[in-house]
Amino acid sequence: MISSNNVPAPYLGHPFPMNKQAAIQIFEEKQVRTVWDAEKEKWFFSIIDVISALTGNDRPRKYWNDLKTKLMREGSELSDKIGQLKLPSSDGKSYKTDVADTEQLFRLIQSIPSPKAEPFKLWLAQVASERLDEMQDPELTIDRALEQYLRLGYSENWINQRLKSIEIRKELTDEWKRRGLKEGIQFATLTDIITKAWAGNTTKEYKVLKGLKKENLRDNMTNTELILNMLA
Repeated sequence: MISSNNVPAPYLGHPFPMNKQAAIQIFEEKQVRTVWDAEKEKWFFSIIDVISALTGNDRPRKYWNDLKTKLMREGSELSDKIGQLKLPSSDGKSYKTDVADTEQLFRLIQSIPSPKAEPFKLWLAQVASERLDEMQDPELTIDRALEQYLRLGYSENWINQRLKSIEIRKELTDEWKRRGLKEGIQFATLTDIITKAWAGNTTKEYKVLKGLKKENLRDNMTNTELILNMLA
């Protein structure tokens, strides 16, 4: 969920298996798309997002393609072991993206000259550690959410409404699961019905209205909108 240095905001409405949870982490104000695999108990990170965060390169995909070619020439087997997962893009659709687990990223970073390499390694270790802590004590998730929202400048009144909305959303989706509904399209369809009931727009239409792309819709709602959404 959310830590003091990271903002793993879950993507709602994308077709991920139940044992995988997509999230956005933040490293020095750069977004890094991730997926938590509950079965393997591992984080997987978008490699092009990591490259962008480390290098500031405006063409991280080309950088990664060139690096893969270089690694293959050097006889490294790392690029052969890289997997792919579908991750949401800025256009709202999901595409297969090269991902690496923490161990693979540590090895990959050695091939990326960057003054941010060491801070990034510490960040990776922290992300992994905090996830394990949260699995043992779920209340840490709420505490870190509170810290992060305060750091981002949200008011305490808004934060209280937002945390309550998270609690209600969780209760709602748990009930959907108990009734046999599946995450992904079915959850997204029901969410659209709820949003349209109080806002007159589907979730996608409402995001367009607010000028949002990858941002979380609820994180960009006013106090009144959060209350109406919870009531719906």
